Amino acid sequence: MKHHHSIFMIRKSRCSNAIVHVALFCLLMNSSHLVLSQSDPAVMVVDVSKPVADVQPTMWGIFFEDINFGADGGLYAELVKNRSFEFDVPMMGWTEQNKGKFSINRESGSMLIMNGTLKASNPRFARVTINSDKGYGITNEGFRGMGIKKDVSYNFSVWASQSSGDAMKMRIELVDAAGKVLGEGAVTPSGKEWKKYEVSILANGTEPKGKLNIWFEGKGTVDLDMVSLFPSDTWKKRANGLRADLVQLLADMKPGFLRFPGGCIVEGRDLDTRYQWKKTVGQLENREQMINRWNTEFAHRPAPDYFQSFGLGFFEYFQLAEDIGAEPLPILSCGMACQFNTAEVVPMDQLDPYIQDALDLIEFANGDINTEWGKLRNSMGHPTPFSLKMIGVGNEQWGPQYIERYQAFVKALKSKYPAIKIVTSNGPFPEGELFEYADKELRGMNADIIDEHYYNKPEWFLKNSTRYDKYDRKGPKIFAGEYAAQSVATVSPDNKNNWECALAEAAFMTGLERNAEVVTMCSYAPLFAHSEGWQWTPDLIWFNNLKAYGTPNYYVQKLFSLNKGTHVLPMLMGNTPVTGQQGLYASAVLDKNSGEVVLKIVNASAEPKQSNVELRGAKQASASGKFSMIGSETLSGVNGFDQPMAISPKEGTVAMKGKKINLTLPPHSFSVIRVKVN
Repeated sequence: MKHHHSIFMIRKSRCSNAIVHVALFCLLMNSSHLVLSQSDPAVMVVDVSKPVADVQPTMWGIFFEDINFGADGGLYAELVKNRSFEFDVPMMGWTEQNKGKFSINRESGSMLIMNGTLKASNPRFARVTINSDKGYGITNEGFRGMGIKKDVSYNFSVWASQSSGDAMKMRIELVDAAGKVLGEGAVTPSGKEWKKYEVSILANGTEPKGKLNIWFEGKGTVDLDMVSLFPSDTWKKRANGLRADLVQLLADMKPGFLRFPGGCIVEGRDLDTRYQWKKTVGQLENREQMINRWNTEFAHRPAPDYFQSFGLGFFEYFQLAEDIGAEPLPILSCGMACQFNTAEVVPMDQLDPYIQDALDLIEFANGDINTEWGKLRNSMGHPTPFSLKMIGVGNEQWGPQYIERYQAFVKALKSKYPAIKIVTSNGPFPEGELFEYADKELRGMNADIIDEHYYNKPEWFLKNSTRYDKYDRKGPKIFAGEYAAQSVATVSPDNKNNWECALAEAAFMTGLERNAEVVTMCSYAPLFAHSEGWQWTPDLIWFNNLKAYGTPNYYVQKLFSLNKGTHVLPMLMGNTPVTGQQGLYASAVLDKNSGEVVLKIVNASAEPKQSNVELRGAKQASASGKFSMIGSETLSGVNGFDQPMAISPKEGTVAMKGKKINLTLPPHSFSVIRVKVN
């Protein structure tokens, strides 16, 4: 056996990933030519005629949180950092300069941050005074630079007021890291009334570390606010839009739901910094910016320039969910700040505004355009309702204080909107005293959906593939809301999105699917990470200013989502579910829409495994089936910007012998097989 395993690992030190994938492919397709284990083949039986549970359309979804620069600097395509000068350090992200000089000649011009009174939600603006023609300008550095792409137009805009002097021309430049101009345009503000000025700039080069220069020509004083730069190639070409390549990675998963905006970000370090959805909707320039709680959370990854502009707000989240065919799942504060931080709580007799926020959000999403909040949605360009069906109350809260507040929310929400399902937390851990208390209380109240979280070693995920086998089928449904195998330890900055973690997650997910009667929603977390701005690892999708790639974990999630089927089928080995026997983990579903049986099989062992799968209860099966398989030369294998699909699915066909499939499953592999049946 060791001899044949060494053949599979073909010249490991010199073998490219492409050769490895060919080896994996051949191993699966040409199993009859291999001498395998001395043990008998693994025999798995799937009863096609006896579906045991429905698979909900929401089974596999997406968890979004603004961590790791996931929104500003990531999914939200704005390239200007601190565009309205509202950071705690108002000039953060901005520098002054004179043309061709490193030092600033204050005689030529100056910039002063003003605290205005026009808008309480956006009080600051910049006042630029130009005294001479010596070339005064300001530069914005973007989010770890600006990604500029050749032949793409960039839409610059600014709100401006000419305070005094003649109309001043603002010359706009896109420059590379060395200062070379990649494109330019101009606007000329005039008059004291605040107006929006715009110009489109075509880039003549590609640069990951670009910057924005604004040069002022003339003499006088001009006030500036909401200085903005967006690529024209946003998702669906929308102004104030989202980064298209990142959304495409999400859309490709065909997720059943989108949970937003988090996560711990919902709670805030204290109640003042909690997420308040009403401050994230309406006109862009009126949205109230706030510090991001991940700004100073981790000493090993400080991010003093991490704020929330809320250009990506609740309207945009709902719109994104609609775009990618996902059910929206907004999570709201329950009046408790993060219990890992301040643990601040609002008194019960002051909880009503928090509950009203939830009631108003449902009206915003579903209300008629003649209602107060439905009217706002309509004014933002979406007269039809978003068809919100569920809402989350709190994130990872625990203890009696949470249960008391949850009950108050349930009473109010169910009274007015009885059809809305409420997602509730049972704390940050999948076991222990906090978990057991919340689980007992919530089940006693017959909660709709309980959110369970798991961050643990790969071994935990393998061991817990049977976690839900004995859960009460008539009790609350389960939302596996946050899970990710940790290669080193939870919160370690050294965690990697390696194949060992992804494979363990795949094994665990066969247990989630097998128990779809109980588990109705699942999502990996966190979703996004900027390669230079992250705070937490591992993450599903990594990106820089120009590129993005899915991790091995991403492709596991995607395969489950694209192959979720409609009904769970029993899949047994020796009359028991396949939960680690001979290193195998498996589940099966029927897809009534396509008339296919879908098998998901993980070989977590270090050896190839011969496996025979019998489809009982089917009158007839097609002569061949389709398969997708993911594997890696090593468990430590990862994807990267240089090899974004090194570990990703390989497609092929597998022969049928009547209603039987004879497979050889490569070591450390995850396979999905689809077979047409009658």
